[in-house]
Parts: sequence; C-alpha cells; structure tokens
Amino acid sequence: MDIARKRPHLLPDFIVIGAMKSATTTLHEQLARQPGLHMSRPKEPNFFSDDAEYSRGLDWYASCFEGGAPSSLRGESSTHYTKRPTHPHTLERMVRALPRVRLIYVMRHPIDRLVSHYFHEVTVGRVSVGLEAAVERHPELLAYGRYAMQIAPYLDAYGPGAVLPVFFDRLVVRPDQELARIGRFLGAPHPLTWDHGLRPQNVGRERLRPDALREAMVRLPVLTGLRRRCLPRAWADALKSLWRVKDAPPLVSPALHDRLRDAFDPDLDRLGDLLGVPLCCDSFRERTAERPLSWRGPQGAGCLPERAAASR
Repeated sequence: MDIARKRPHLLPDFIVIGAMKSATTTLHEQLARQPGLHMSRPKEPNFFSDDAEYSRGLDWYASCFEGGAPSSLRGESSTHYTKRPTHPHTLERMVRALPRVRLIYVMRHPIDRLVSHYFHEVTVGRVSVGLEAAVERHPELLAYGRYAMQIAPYLDAYGPGAVLPVFFDRLVVRPDQELARIGRFLGAPHPLTWDHGLRPQNVGRERLRPDALREAMVRLPVLTGLRRRCLPRAWADALKSLWRVKDAPPLVSPALHDRLRDAFDPDLDRLGDLLGVPLCCDSFRERTAERPLSWRGPQGAGCLPERAAASR
C-alpha cells in the first residue's frame, strides 16, 4: 500500500458503487464528459471486489486514472462493489486504501433490476433457464437488489455524508437536476450538465451475443487488421446486427411478481427507514422519482403495515 503515499493524486476521489443494471454505465459516461472530472478506463476496475484484480496491486489501480488535469476529481464505477455476498472483502479493502472517498449508489426498482440482470446473464450465456427457475437457482438476482443490505455497511464505515443515494427513476425524469446534485455532492469545480445527445449505455437489446468467430475477429491482431482494411463499414454493421440480441426481457408473471414483492419489501422497508420515507415495491417508482432523497436515519412507518392493513 506504499503506492497510496507515492501517488495519492492518481487514486479516486469518488466511486459509483452500483447497483448493477441501474444506469451506472450511462452515469459514468455522463461524468466522463464533465469539465474537472476524470473517469477511469476501464469503467469497472473491480479492484476492491475481485481477488484477481486486487492481486494486481494498488499501482495497477492507480494506472486506471492516468490522464486528465492534476486538479481533476477522479472517479470510477464498479457495480461489483455492491454485490454481497459474492464479493465479501470489498469494503475492508476499500476503507484501507481510500478512507475518505465519496460514494454514489444508484438504485432501481428491484424487480426491474432483477429482470434486467437476468436478461444480461442470458445474453452473455451465463444463464440458460427461464426467469422463475433462475430466481431459484441464482440467489444473487435477489441479493444484488436488496439495497439496504448492500449499502448499510458503507454507511457505517464512511458515514451518511459520504454516500449519495441516487435513484434510477429520478435520474430518468430529472437528469439535469440529479447530475447537478451529484456535482454538488462531489464538490465539482464546475456545474455538471447532462449531455442529452448521449444515448443510454449498456442497453441489453444492443448487446452482442457471444460468438467465437466474432471474438477471434476482434482479438486476433491479424484478423483485426484484415477486418479494418477489407470489410466495409456497412458490412460490419450488418454482421453486428446478426449477433445483436433481438429478444426482449421476459415478462414477470403475476405470481412471480407477488413472490418477488414479498422478497424485496422487507429490505425496502429498511431502506425507507434509512431515508425517512416509506418504501415498498408498490410505491418505489413514485416515491423515488418525486424528489431527491437523502439518508435521514430511522424514521417513517414503512410500507409493510400499509399492505397488511389493506389485505385485511
């Protein structure tokens, strides 16, 4: 860890820590376009979460932030950092290397996030069963959307003032205001302005399916050179369209929706206590879109009693 003392200016000032499939890639690219900010390449170093990346050392991590003005605020976006219990050592490693970093946690309706996560895993070939079976076989689909469980350790370690809650639905309906709010949280040297010309990033339907031939064309230097010299752009685009995902995310059956709602609502009730606003699956979109939310400590009655009363 001596590198942190040798090159502290190359370590990040802030990190977007998740959640997966909650527009973190779009937010990363928006932040990369702002004056006074410098975002990592790659977008997701996954340094503190993944053992293989962590073993590369802090010097490698610092190299992800090279470039940019010396005065720039540096940031990265690794959704693996809020993937408990898959990556259990993330927080202890982060606190040791970055005791004063600022964190941004983006949250999306947990059922929408789960479906998008499932669709992602299907398109990259890691899951080959239907949605209901996947929920049973892959507990991470639920775990990564239990936001209170994921963020509580960070609030304990860094304090609520160092962690900004951002919500997908608010980011969609008020992108300019939310990005300006993020800039104030970071202490950005200039007001942040949303680039409305930038298309949403990492959209599932625009992802390319795994294919050995395409991977060889992309990775092998000889084939890459031939492709660039001999293959017209129109043909390349046509080939991409053959590999592009054409399926749509699956619909959630009413029965599965009820099961997922029952699974997520206790965690959302806890999240609502942390934010001082009652939250549950039924109210999540409306309440997270209507105004910015911040950590308030245990308050509010939560949604679970409301639904229990309504069912009686």
